[in-house]
Amino acid sequence: MIRTENDSGRISLILDRPERKNAFDIPTTLALADALTEVAADRSARVLVIKGAGGVFSAGRDLKAEAGTEPTPDEAYAKDQAWVRSFHILHNLEIPSVAVVNGYAVAGGFTLSMGCDFVLAERSARFGALEMRNGFPASVCTPILARLVGPRLGLELAMFGDLVEATRLYEMGLINRLAEDADALETVEADFVDRLMALDSKAVALTRETFRAAENMPLDNALDMGKHLNQYLTASGWFAKGAKKFLDSQKK
Repeated sequence: MIRTENDSGRISLILDRPERKNAFDIPTTLALADALTEVAADRSARVLVIKGAGGVFSAGRDLKAEAGTEPTPDEAYAKDQAWVRSFHILHNLEIPSVAVVNGYAVAGGFTLSMGCDFVLAERSARFGALEMRNGFPASVCTPILARLVGPRLGLELAMFGDLVEATRLYEMGLINRLAEDADALETVEADFVDRLMALDSKAVALTRETFRAAENMPLDNALDMGKHLNQYLTASGWFAKGAKKFLDSQKK
């Protein structure tokens, strides 16, 4: 269901239900939350990559499985708790997360891709909050979109449930890199993740933390937070260390 690969701190979580287009049934949803919990606790982790098997990121909620069963209230509660817990973990990770999207990332798959820090996609990929097509709101995707994009565009994506081309999301600032095809996407992924891996892990964690906090602050308070971080960097010797690294690079 969820396959984990660890390459020297480069953690990949692979949605592995290609026969169901990597859709989320109850066991898969619980497995995603458990896998993310393990990533958050792994002190060797440097970057998290999430992608789907079989040329598709994810078709979202497994409506076929849900139509054929009647989950108990406890099962339904556990699934929704696990689903939202996954996004709490993604939001609070100390390492950057990268969604790599082939094919489709729709409904819950759209939500999961947007919940990551960065999105890389092939140009032919398609995204969308398709829940509205089936008569129910994209309940978790909507607050994520509200934080990522302007209110008019965010509400349009959440309200109409259109299937949106990757190029359109790229223009809206919701995708970081576009690749021409699946092979090129592998190259883009390798380059992007290599650059993240090369960064100082503590600096990455502090930048993520500062960025997340600043999203919810008035600018004056956010600037003061930046001032305090600068004071910490000075007092701890980080600036001096960085200056020496710069000067040494100039001698080469």
